[in-house]
Amino acid sequence: MNSELHYIVRQPKTEQEHPALLILLHGYGSNEEDLFSFASELPEELLIVSARAPFDMSFGGYAWYEITLDANDEKFSNLEEARQSITKIATFIDYIKSTYKTDPDNTFLLGFSQGAILSYALSLNYPNKVQHVIALSGYINEKLVPTSVSGLNITTDYYISHGALDQVLSVDWARKAPAYLNENKLQNEYSEYQVGHGVAPQNFYSFKEWIEKRL
Repeated sequence: MNSELHYIVRQPKTEQEHPALLILLHGYGSNEEDLFSFASELPEELLIVSARAPFDMSFGGYAWYEITLDANDEKFSNLEEARQSITKIATFIDYIKSTYKTDPDNTFLLGFSQGAILSYALSLNYPNKVQHVIALSGYINEKLVPTSVSGLNITTDYYISHGALDQVLSVDWARKAPAYLNENKLQNEYSEYQVGHGVAPQNFYSFKEWIEKRL
């Protein structure tokens, strides 16, 4: 069994028979090296895997799905490509769990921007495939999630953060996520930072602590 997605790995720094797994999904136009820069600072017991999105944008950049601008500068997301990527990520998670013999009950999925949008979507389309989602600078695209998640017995919890000054993805979009999750009785923690479309140092330490509590 081969992985359809290219990826890089940081093995646990302390020996673990079945390590907790953290999968990283980068943003639009980036690559697997981007979020992997966090890896050395994250808990030693984690197996950390950073995946590369499948759509090549050239110049070393990749996307989980295409985003186009119309004549009025309105953004359109290619939802068909997004759905293909969600399926690929789901298969990829199974592949990594099996290949590296990780703890099946402790998988973290961390996404930034487009990666965060797909992290939400994956967790709601594949209930409990991941136990924890860290959604940085993203939002819930309701066109990519089931019409109803009640009755799915989802136990996944969510760490959400966003830059209050984000000009790429408005903080107003991000604020809808906790409302949606609360409505569906899903545990979540939401915070904002005085930054643009990026991760502030205090934001990093906040989600690192959130991860540590779940190991």
